[in-house]
Amino acid sequence: MSIGSFIVRRVGLGLVAIFGVSVLVFLFLHLIPGDPVDQLAGGDVQPEQRAAIEACLYLDQPKLTQFGIFLGNIANGTLGHQCPNPEDKPSVMARIVEVMPYTIELALAGMLVAVLLALPLGVIAAVRRGTWVDTLAAVVALSGISIPTMLMGPLFVVLFFIYLGWFPGPAEADEPFALVLPAVVVGTHLMAMLSRMTRSSLVDVLSEDYMTTARAKGLPSVVVLLKHGLRNALLPVITIAGLQFGAMLSGAIITEKVFARPGLGTLLLDGISERNYPIVQGTVLVIAFIYVTVNLVVDLAYGLADPRIRRA
Repeated sequence: MSIGSFIVRRVGLGLVAIFGVSVLVFLFLHLIPGDPVDQLAGGDVQPEQRAAIEACLYLDQPKLTQFGIFLGNIANGTLGHQCPNPEDKPSVMARIVEVMPYTIELALAGMLVAVLLALPLGVIAAVRRGTWVDTLAAVVALSGISIPTMLMGPLFVVLFFIYLGWFPGPAEADEPFALVLPAVVVGTHLMAMLSRMTRSSLVDVLSEDYMTTARAKGLPSVVVLLKHGLRNALLPVITIAGLQFGAMLSGAIITEKVFARPGLGTLLLDGISERNYPIVQGTVLVIAFIYVTVNLVVDLAYGLADPRIRRA
């Protein structure tokens, strides 16, 4: 299969998956008990206001018509409008585009923290396996996985913002160094997974015959380890990193909430709490698109990491 055919096939499957997600989200939103009008306008809404909000959300139309309108909003690129008072608010896509840079910023910073910590930790643990260094690396990794984000975030706020005052606190997203604490919180959990995966994969690679051959040729140990060992051990690491990066791009909801940062996760959570159908449908659709795109990029990255896959 050529690279072009592979990409076309994966894009086609991705579009089918996105459409399926859109159908499921639409159905679930309309099956969940509760009245979105009460959430958007409050419990004392007047009949005229109720009718206006229902018209804005197209709740006065048949379900099939509502789904057709939703598909039309996808086709025109707006993903719908915000209710109530859509004339005073940007479209759902404009709202997503407005908050997306904050999520991308957090995801890239978290991934950078994770990779810078995980790869050296995993390599050292693999090379010194069975020693106290390996044990210490395992303790660090398990600690990163075990401590929930909902606990680590407030702890960091209390320690580094309230007591030490080293970094900006919540709701200060535009301050210098405001990204440090949320990036460390997001990256620490991913670092733990990546370091253990790097260690496990590299231990298997170090016992392969081609590693022995490379050493027998007299190549420097660092070259053998990094060029022949680590590169061939990266495939499972790339998989985990890619999927987790997709998760971070879709919105680190807890971290964004703890640090009061705008972002895709915060937008989705606010839309759910308000039962704002256009916001929820549009945000979930963008999240599904992000996952499909990241998975395609991960598959293509396999060929860069392993020439055997690229030749195949």
